Amino acid sequence: MLLAIDIGNTNTVLGIFEGDRLMHSWRVKTDARNTADELMLTFTGLLQDVAVTGISGCSTVPAALRELRAMLSRYWPGVPTVLVEPGIKTGVALLFDNPKEVGADRIVNTLAAFHLVNGPAIVVDFGTSTNFDVVSGKGEFLGGALAPGIEISLDALAARAAQLRKVELIAPRSPIGKNTVEALQSGILYGFAGQVDGLVRRIAASLVPDAPGSVEVIATGGLASLVVEHAETVRRHEPDLTLLGLRLIFERNT
Repeated sequence: MLLAIDIGNTNTVLGIFEGDRLMHSWRVKTDARNTADELMLTFTGLLQDVAVTGISGCSTVPAALRELRAMLSRYWPGVPTVLVEPGIKTGVALLFDNPKEVGADRIVNTLAAFHLVNGPAIVVDFGTSTNFDVVSGKGEFLGGALAPGIEISLDALAARAAQLRKVELIAPRSPIGKNTVEALQSGILYGFAGQVDGLVRRIAASLVPDAPGSVEVIATGGLASLVVEHAETVRRHEPDLTLLGLRLIFERNT
């Protein structure tokens, strides 16, 4: 069984693959203060009797990546392991001013998106930030856009406005909120859906000027399910896109 590990700023996602089939996945909160031993306790509690024969991982949190590397060397020293970092073969050309600035998760998502559509694509990753990753028709990472994520935007609003508070992120009865809770829900859900549609249309028109409609738009990330049904431009929801990319990278390097 291949264990895929995606450590993000807010959540860590684990997936178990048998061949090319994702058998199960788990989502837990990320705590950059966790030690290697604490990580192992969490992982083994979830995996239980799963026989891990390979590991592929990436992290956007340097401290967590350091402890992940220590955990793997201490507890799974004989298991083939691939961590997405410089020197790893991804097959993704980074057409970016400074490739070192590109997060590992964006590279992994680019590979997975091109694997699925074999053409130009935009990956909208709803996480701590909302990432718009642009994939060329050749599978290259071209860049994209970064915007504040849904939860941190809501947290900031509740913290800075005395009469506003955090609310459950569900669709209100109408876009015209009749109370404070519904007004916040409308602004968050429909506001972020509008942001997605506006940016996707601009990016697609720049990516393929003659046929912007040919650009596939893929949503992923822990908060994607909140917005995708309200975003007109999102055609595909792939919640396990990063895990798929980690499997593909493992296969390229072992």
